[in-house]
Amino acid sequence: MTQGLDATPLNSFEEIRSEWLDLLEECPVNTFYLMPQWQEIWWEAFRDSREMAGFYLKQSDGVAAIASLARQGDEMSFVGNTETFDYNDFMIRPGIEGDFFSALMGWLGQEDIRALELPSLIENSPTLEFLPGVARQQGYSVEVIEEDVTPGLELPDNWDQYLAGLTKKNRHELRRKLRRLEGVEGWRWYCVQDPETIDARLDDFLALMRQSDPEKDAYMTSEREAFFRRIARRTSELDMLRLFFLEMDGQDVATSLCFDYNGTRFLYNSGYNPEYGYYSVGLLLNALCLREAIEQGKAYFDFLRGPEPYKYHLGGLNRTIYRMVVSKP
Repeated sequence: MTQGLDATPLNSFEEIRSEWLDLLEECPVNTFYLMPQWQEIWWEAFRDSREMAGFYLKQSDGVAAIASLARQGDEMSFVGNTETFDYNDFMIRPGIEGDFFSALMGWLGQEDIRALELPSLIENSPTLEFLPGVARQQGYSVEVIEEDVTPGLELPDNWDQYLAGLTKKNRHELRRKLRRLEGVEGWRWYCVQDPETIDARLDDFLALMRQSDPEKDAYMTSEREAFFRRIARRTSELDMLRLFFLEMDGQDVATSLCFDYNGTRFLYNSGYNPEYGYYSVGLLLNALCLREAIEQGKAYFDFLRGPEPYKYHLGGLNRTIYRMVVSKP
C-alpha cells in the first residue's frame, strides 16, 4: 500500500494490543480514548450495524500507525462517537505522516468509501496538518469545522503559583469560597480508586451527577450507564480512575470522576447536591482535584469537552477540537 510499510486489516482490538499501547506513547495525540481497552468496550456497547474497517502499518521494529475505523454502508468514521469520546484520531509514529495518509486514501479507494467523517480532532492533530492536502491532491473534497472546545491548563509547580495565574476576580472568589467551606465543621473530601470500592460507589456518583443537572440526567441512558460501568471497572483495574467525594453533614454532597493518564488529570464528569449550592461544593471539589494534581506533579489538567463557566473560573483556557469530512465530489 505504501513503500516500505506493510498494511494489515485491523480485525480486533486484541491482535496488536501490546504494540498498540507502545505506539500510543509515541503519538502527539496520546489520550486514554485511543487505548484499545476503551475502544473495545465502546465497540461492544455501541457498534450497532457498523463493521470494523481499520488497518495498521508495520515497520521492521513494529506497528507504526493505526487507523481504528468503523464502516457503515459507504461511509467510514473513527471507532467511537462524540457522546463518549472527547478526543479521537489516528495513531501515527512521528515521521511517517505522509506515508500513512497516502495509505489511508488508498484504503478508502480500495474499500469504495464515499465519505470519511473524523470528529473530535484536537487542534495540534497531525491529521489536521497532513490529511487535507493529501486528500485534495487525490481529488477528494475536505471540510473542516470547529466542533467544540476542551478547556484546560498547564499546571505550575505549586498551588500559590496556580492562584497567582488566575484573574484577580477568580482568585478572590476561589479563596473566599474555600474559606467559607473550611469554616464548616466536619467537612472532608476523599478519593476512592480500587476496583471493588469503585463498583460499590458508582451508584452514589451517578445519583449526584443526575441530581446536579437535568441534561446530565437525560444523557445517562441505560445504555450509556452500562457502558460507563464497564469503563469504570476496566480503568480502575488499570489504576487510572480517581473517584472523589466531598462530604458535609455526614453525607456526600459533591463528586468528581477523573482519569490520570500520561501526565494529565482529565475531569471526566462531576455532580453535586443542589441543596448545598450555597457552598459551591461542585466547583470546590473540582478545585481540590486540581490542587492534588499539582501536588502530584501532573503537567496538565483537562476539563474536557464543553464551555461550562466553572472551567474558566478555575483557569481553563480553550483548545479547539475539529470535525473533518473527506468525501468524493
